[in-house]
Amino acid sequence: MTTDVSSPMPPRAQLNRADKVMGADEIDAFLSTAFCGRTATIGADGFPYVVPNLFVWRDSTVFLHTARRAGHFAANVRHSDRVSFETDEAGEVFPYGDIECDTSVSYRSVVLFGRIRVIDREDEAADFFRRFMAKYAPADSWGREKGSFPRINATIVYAITPEAITGKHGVLPAISEQWPQKNKTLSPDWKRKKQSASNVAKT
Repeated sequence: MTTDVSSPMPPRAQLNRADKVMGADEIDAFLSTAFCGRTATIGADGFPYVVPNLFVWRDSTVFLHTARRAGHFAANVRHSDRVSFETDEAGEVFPYGDIECDTSVSYRSVVLFGRIRVIDREDEAADFFRRFMAKYAPADSWGREKGSFPRINATIVYAITPEAITGKHGVLPAISEQWPQKNKTLSPDWKRKKQSASNVAKT
């Protein structure tokens, strides 16, 4: 099987399905609450590398952190500051037609392309961790001292500035719009296999 790559690629901020496009406010709200993101980098050997991270979205920027040690992520960022970041949230799987492949899922997802940089200032890194804990921990941080980050220098905080960003969502239809209440199959001409005599007897 071959893939035709002769046609030009669409712009990075363009989606093929206009009916699924999320607006700017929806994207901003989703990035503010989404639990986990994935950052794709490129190594000097040309191989992509994707790693999941918890993150903070603030001032139209993605902030995340890793341990301060040698690894694929740090090496790739040194090689190239170009990255892609993705986060998504799956909803409910539902049927919309009368054949098995008439199945879909509700979801939200955001993909951005941008440039990544290291946050060098300790006060900015500490601000990230305060916002990080506010997002992921209870308000009382389980009774611990707030802002206690003695190992901050053992981490690297990164900031991703988007150059292009898109959001898609698939809305869960009401029960009245799902199969079997409605049949919205995309293969109306598909012919079912004839039921065998043994299957008929069992039913």
